[in-house]
Amino acid sequence: MPKKKKSKSPETEQVQERTGKHRKLFNSLTRTMQQFILGKSYVPLTYAELIDRLHIVDQHRDLFLEVLTSLVDTNVLSISLGRYSLKQVTKDVITGVIHLHPRGFGFVKPNESTTYTQDIFIPKHLTLNAVDGDSVEVLVNTEVVSDKGPEGRVTTILSRSKSHIAGIITEARWDGTFHAFAPMLGASKKIIVETNRGEKLALGDRIVMEVVEWGNKDAATLCKFSNLLGNMSDPTCDIPAAIEEFGLRKDFPKKVSEEAKQFGTRVPLEEIKKREDLRSLVCFTIDPDTAKDFDDAVSLTKDRKGHYHLGVHIADVSHYIQKGSALDEEAQLRCNSTYFPGFCLPMLPRELSDNLCSLKPNVNRLTASVMMEFDPSGTLCNYRMTRSVIKSCKRFTYREAKAVLDGLKKSPLAPNLHLMVELCGLLKKKRYERGSVEFGLPELVLLVDEKGMPTKTDYVVYDISHQLIEEFMLKANETVAYHLAKEGKDLTYRIHDEPSEENMKDFSLLAAAFGFHLSPTPTPREIQKLFDEAMETAYGTYLASSYIRRMRLAIYSSDNIGHYGLSLTHYCHFTSPIRRYVDLVSHRILFHGASDKASLQKIAEHCSEQERISAKAENSVVLLKKLRLLDLYYKEDPKRQYQAIVTRVKNFGVYFEIADLMLESYLHVSELEDDYYIYDDEAFALRGSRYGQSYKAGDKITVMLGAVDLISQESKWHLVGGPESDPTIKRDRNRNFKKNKNKKSFSRDNPKRNSKRTEQSQSTKKLKPTRKLKPREKSKAPPIDPSPRKKVSKKKK
Repeated sequence: MPKKKKSKSPETEQVQERTGKHRKLFNSLTRTMQQFILGKSYVPLTYAELIDRLHIVDQHRDLFLEVLTSLVDTNVLSISLGRYSLKQVTKDVITGVIHLHPRGFGFVKPNESTTYTQDIFIPKHLTLNAVDGDSVEVLVNTEVVSDKGPEGRVTTILSRSKSHIAGIITEARWDGTFHAFAPMLGASKKIIVETNRGEKLALGDRIVMEVVEWGNKDAATLCKFSNLLGNMSDPTCDIPAAIEEFGLRKDFPKKVSEEAKQFGTRVPLEEIKKREDLRSLVCFTIDPDTAKDFDDAVSLTKDRKGHYHLGVHIADVSHYIQKGSALDEEAQLRCNSTYFPGFCLPMLPRELSDNLCSLKPNVNRLTASVMMEFDPSGTLCNYRMTRSVIKSCKRFTYREAKAVLDGLKKSPLAPNLHLMVELCGLLKKKRYERGSVEFGLPELVLLVDEKGMPTKTDYVVYDISHQLIEEFMLKANETVAYHLAKEGKDLTYRIHDEPSEENMKDFSLLAAAFGFHLSPTPTPREIQKLFDEAMETAYGTYLASSYIRRMRLAIYSSDNIGHYGLSLTHYCHFTSPIRRYVDLVSHRILFHGASDKASLQKIAEHCSEQERISAKAENSVVLLKKLRLLDLYYKEDPKRQYQAIVTRVKNFGVYFEIADLMLESYLHVSELEDDYYIYDDEAFALRGSRYGQSYKAGDKITVMLGAVDLISQESKWHLVGGPESDPTIKRDRNRNFKKNKNKKSFSRDNPKRNSKRTEQSQSTKKLKPTRKLKPREKSKAPPIDPSPRKKVSKKKK
């Protein structure tokens, strides 16, 4: 007879509870001590001095001594004459360029890759006031290696990447100087601005400043006023300010524009005669509603054997942009087009990007065609590349193509579209089988008026019309990369490294919080299975975005390591030479001969860096436009409620995403006024000690906007409805909300802990909803383009 399992006594459970609390406190004190000793100013201290410096309370002194003993035993600390010092470890000094994350930490790419092939991770508190793009000297700790790579600290800033920065005036001072906020430096950095001739600046003025002294973590950054861009109340300044802030190239030099105009508006007959004539093929373009440049067209037929003959025809930009020309040098400096709401900052002059290189319908256009043959199962069995001339017969939008496929609109090209859907299904199946992960994320498009003011949003669904173009472009890119590699030519690959084990474990925990179970280190097949299920729920989009954020960045490189996300051994960018310089390089290698690997690597690194800068600029403007739209909604209806999903929970508050705007914001723990909340670090949740209410990732909540501050680019929210399951909790919460909604928020915590939590809440601490922006009589913001704004949307490739 099997023995009954003995139940634990209350005494045993109490002992285990005390042991668990002891362990958590021990780990917390250990982390505190480690961060303290890694500080630049740390000098050897005695036990009593450490107790005093770290403010260790009396009841924790014995435990703190255990912590110190443990750090000595594990060779982190050494003790001599009663003083604890950081044990000397082997360290290397490298130089490189630092790239900072919005959360403060950074990575340094070594100038010499012989010692370290990975970027060096720099924790937030060890960046030494460096800004993004600075050239720095780093001391690498060879004994600390995490999933983020080798770890180090910045010891010297060798050179600054910028002499000027963009900022916003936040306050006029009594001595004639001003305080400013620079997004690049963060909200915690104090900036003092001096004017040259006593210029009058107003609250919200967007300015360019010359940096006189960068200061440090204690001293303010000192700047001189350079020029005025406009005021925060004027939305037409949003894009010029971003162009200035991120150092993008705006106007084309005169020589470049003249060179572009020399090609005229028609394709010469003599050039057509040199090429394979594919004008008899039925081919067409499918692009976003607002697209102006059409760089790819597709054609498809099916023979009697059931084989598919796919043609991917790409604008032959390399015919017009000769290596070493003024056009080429400018395109190489820009590297890519940058897409803002309602406006595109192009890589090429519009004489080419919107005309000769754009595959408009019913006109002759020079192209580079990738002709591929697939068997009935979708396996590529033959291919060739040729320089050609085509005449597109139709310009489809994605919506129009979808309407034809759904039978809502008649078109003579309906059979062609349906055949493309057929081949698309086969290619997707192949991709799924090899482990490629597909999300099918909708895209939120901000619609703006002629003054740059957002009016509404538009959700672009990743439907079959998008998918078939995506599959065909992916196959063309893969085929070109495979072909050039087979010929032994060097090229600029698009590579994507495997994610770190730490990030995958982190995502597994997040997925579990939403009710999806993964192994600690999930395979691509597991990930795809999860998203097949998750995309049918309200959490799918957020989980997909969270997964993408935990991936390593895809970059360009002359060394091929494959593409993890696509599960491909060979991949490059070939299909968008109008808006990406590396695609133009791939065309040249294919048709004009090989390039040396060293020069290709320089191009790859520069294009990877500029792609990152453009993405930052785009995101900054999108965020500002979302806040402007929120402010508009608030003025129309101050009591408007928003549905949100809790995305992260920390000990100091709850992060959530507004579903309608895909905008993440934050509630400080002091805003949860119905209870005293304690953080459960094992469940990643805040739990109410009185009523048992909890907040965890995946919970749905209802919030109401309190205020928008365009200067600090923050929003203030009030909780209207939480994830209650108990009617008692809901009743009490509503009673407290009505009682306290006009009172100042508070936390039922002890004063020390409350002040610490408040320091961690920038949105609660810094938001000043009372300050009003008064528009200037005339905006001095320079126009970005004399022609009307063109709404351009970027295709996903």
